[in-house]
Amino acid sequence: MKVELGGVPETLLWTLYHRSVEARRPDAILADPQAVALVDAIDYPFAERFGGPAFVAQAQALRVQRFDTEVRRFLAADPDGTVVALGEGLETQFWRVDNGRVHWVTVDLPDTIEVRERLLEHGDRQTVIAGSAFDERWMDAVDPARGLLITAQGLFMYFEFQAVERLVGALRRRFGGATLIFDAVAPRLAAHSQKPRDDVYQPPPWLWGIDDDKRRRLGAERLRLPRGRGLFLGYVAPVLRLGLVQALRVRL
Repeated sequence: MKVELGGVPETLLWTLYHRSVEARRPDAILADPQAVALVDAIDYPFAERFGGPAFVAQAQALRVQRFDTEVRRFLAADPDGTVVALGEGLETQFWRVDNGRVHWVTVDLPDTIEVRERLLEHGDRQTVIAGSAFDERWMDAVDPARGLLITAQGLFMYFEFQAVERLVGALRRRFGGATLIFDAVAPRLAAHSQKPRDDVYQPPPWLWGIDDDKRRRLGAERLRLPRGRGLFLGYVAPVLRLGLVQALRVRL
């Protein structure tokens, strides 16, 4: 199946590819057979476009694993709860964490939703909303009564920090008591992303990086990423809490 995307929407293929690279390993830290199947089914030059060191795939998988852990923790406490995945792209998290009872809401741009619905079958407990995560109208379709967790993987760094801050404020007003999990890049990585390169695929520039001031303004706490393989991702980074990408939690 042919897929043509550009700009920020193309990053869904980038992250999908790296999840599949990690999942194909015999010692994979992330089991994601659907990511492998999707990459095999899509007519796209994944390796030529996104190929790179295995470090990148493992780092992305560790971030995803942290999100999976938080969703599973939420569902252990609220088995019938609702998870809202903002900017979900071709993430296959629902099938990795499904407890048979969760209600799942996907919010993404119309072009991305069209691709997602062509490639993935959605069941009765899944709702798909075509629209921007920053357009508050999607909130009208969410019932927080059974418990609510909101996730935003690989999304907020592509938008101005002020827009993210406004969205978090709106979530607090509408869904007080819920939890938001998101990721952010370090300031030095955001600055580096704005320098053009021709030798490798470069996603659209990340517009801001997380620091102590922005964490306080969002009311976010930093989550420790799991241990990976090798000296750096397995020992140095987890112990010293190093990393260019951070996972964060906001109690709304």
